[in-house]
Amino acid sequence: MQKHILTCLLALLYTCIRAQTPDKSFKTDDLVIQKLTDHSYQHLTYLQTETFGKVPCNGLIVFDGGEAVIFDTPANDATSEKVIKWVEDSLKCKVKAVIATHFHEDCVGGLKAFHDHGLPSYATNKTIAFDKEHKFPVPQKGFDNKLDLKVGKKAVVAAFYGEGHTRDNIIGYFPSEKVMFGGCLIKEVDATKGNLADANVEAWSATVTKIKEKYSDVQVVIPGHGKIGDTALLDYTIKLFSQK
Repeated sequence: MQKHILTCLLALLYTCIRAQTPDKSFKTDDLVIQKLTDHSYQHLTYLQTETFGKVPCNGLIVFDGGEAVIFDTPANDATSEKVIKWVEDSLKCKVKAVIATHFHEDCVGGLKAFHDHGLPSYATNKTIAFDKEHKFPVPQKGFDNKLDLKVGKKAVVAAFYGEGHTRDNIIGYFPSEKVMFGGCLIKEVDATKGNLADANVEAWSATVTKIKEKYSDVQVVIPGHGKIGDTALLDYTIKLFSQK
């Protein structure tokens, strides 16, 4: 009996030790990297805009087995360099891919730094076409509606579910950690409608409703701008753009 109890305690201790991975969060004046789960971090940088001023922009880093995938570049090449270095030095990982979730500058503004390091970039074929049209930095590898990658042994998904913030906006999902990067398609709770220059406001709620139904197990939701939350962000975005 005592041997069985000891075995159970050792197993519990081992589980706790494994779960408590070191927190490598990092902060400077122009970059914040914040731990979300054992295998994911948020990156936050700032984009200077004429209309909205200095805008904080979110992205996602997921990693496993010495590899990392990043959703959306930091706002510029200088902060992208810092993120690449942080991934290599702090996580001991190689960036396997950077994925742009739509064609705006807050997704591709720091793309050149990744290309200079020989790191591959991905986006939908629509995003690539729009970036070329607007003379923004252009991702290298295109896909249509869904991209499935592996980071170490863990799956990473990027997928298009419909128009909203833009005609090309996609979301990223990291199933093992139940983390979603909604990008600018998803609003923080109490946010305004924001930049609608390229939006399809009529389709927005229906698109997010599809996403909520598809990823009913999601626990962490990261908007393109603002505070991270859970499915409340999906519900708020659906309500904000509801046509009823």
